[in-house]
Amino acid sequence: MKTTRRTFLKSASTAGIGALFIPNFIKRPPSTKLRFAMIGVGARGRASWSQVAVEDIVAMCDVDDRMTENAYKTVPKAKKYKDFRRMFDEMANDIDAVMIATPDHTHFPAAMAAMQLGKHVLVEKPLVHNIWQCRTMKKAAKHYGIVSQMANQGHTTHGIRLVKEWYDAGVLGEVREVIRWGGPTRFSPDGYFSKPDGFPFPVHEVPKELDWDLWKGPAADLPFNNEYAPKSWRTFYDFGSGAMADWCCHTLDAPFWALDLGMPHTVDAVVPNPEVPDHSMIAQESTITWQFGARGTKPPVTMKWIEGMGKPELKEEYGLEEMPDNGMIMIGSKKTLYHGGRPNNPRLLVPEEEWIDFQKNKPAETIPRVEEEKPVQEWVAAIKNDTLPGSNFDYGADLTEMGLVGVLAQRFGGTINYDAKNMKAIGRPELDAYIKEPVREGWSYGEDLW
Repeated sequence: MKTTRRTFLKSASTAGIGALFIPNFIKRPPSTKLRFAMIGVGARGRASWSQVAVEDIVAMCDVDDRMTENAYKTVPKAKKYKDFRRMFDEMANDIDAVMIATPDHTHFPAAMAAMQLGKHVLVEKPLVHNIWQCRTMKKAAKHYGIVSQMANQGHTTHGIRLVKEWYDAGVLGEVREVIRWGGPTRFSPDGYFSKPDGFPFPVHEVPKELDWDLWKGPAADLPFNNEYAPKSWRTFYDFGSGAMADWCCHTLDAPFWALDLGMPHTVDAVVPNPEVPDHSMIAQESTITWQFGARGTKPPVTMKWIEGMGKPELKEEYGLEEMPDNGMIMIGSKKTLYHGGRPNNPRLLVPEEEWIDFQKNKPAETIPRVEEEKPVQEWVAAIKNDTLPGSNFDYGADLTEMGLVGVLAQRFGGTINYDAKNMKAIGRPELDAYIKEPVREGWSYGEDLW
């Protein structure tokens, strides 16, 4: 049976989510043109707004003029803003749906402000910056009755559907181990990860094109450093969560979905060389291990994230001369499955002749396909058809939360015994302030949903 947004919201309500509010001021039927607003218009923002018709984009918002030139030339008729709060104050009645591609730490307030007005929302991955925000985004999407989507491209691939179909058909057998590996987070001046010259971080003059106060949003009131913006914010835990949060929504999406992993009960971290003593910046090397309990008939699973610390063991039955430089393997009792950084092209690790024969006799396709790597198109279609896309906030928030528990271990080291029901790291009360981070005055959202 097809799950519509209405049936999902109804079931969520009866399950005790709370009273639902369906805004009565959205009067335009979904079959008409949607009017989009974009918050964060460069880089990943462009990847989103370029998937809809230019004439349907009515507003664009960005705090950094260095990131806006291409967007503003391409979409000249859209009204331009720096503060999304002002945009919503002035244009709430002219916007139907909002796409958000800001740095991670401002995903949550922008999305919450939009949902409170009944706007459908698409947010770049990772969905939010802390675990409490994950839970609140799920509540908000149901409470305000909107169509949500986390824009992790891999969840719209045919490849991720193949992974789940092969697992469900018993091709892999019992999967008890998952390993992801890849190179170190390399610091470079022109990359997504770089580091300041010295610690404490030097204070630099704010570029004239940047509204630094708005860029910080809810984060701590830090002085400006050139490495923070516009590109390398992922290096710093006040704004991003390193490669793990950025890429777990790609590389661990398939096993999380196929194996129905849910939340881990334990996460361990090995971080040989933390970069700075105050835990404010990511390390280049780490190994994170999640432990998941049994789920129905599915056995417990151990999942590893190896960042810059080698590769998994090369086994003879894999049919490879050497292990690739990066990727993910699901090790089953019958077969092992591999894909690269994203789940586009999965394959079984078997000799070539066996692989060719398998492709001729693959299990039946049981999961509907959507347009390849087009989460925006899937979201727009869901709005118009009163359905929910695959990485809606109920799914996307759980995937992000799983990754963020790993980020806590990566950042602070040691073992986290995770009480998922209560969002607590058992015996580590010092982590409470990172599970639900404090926010600057004027940036608080979602407290009323608890």
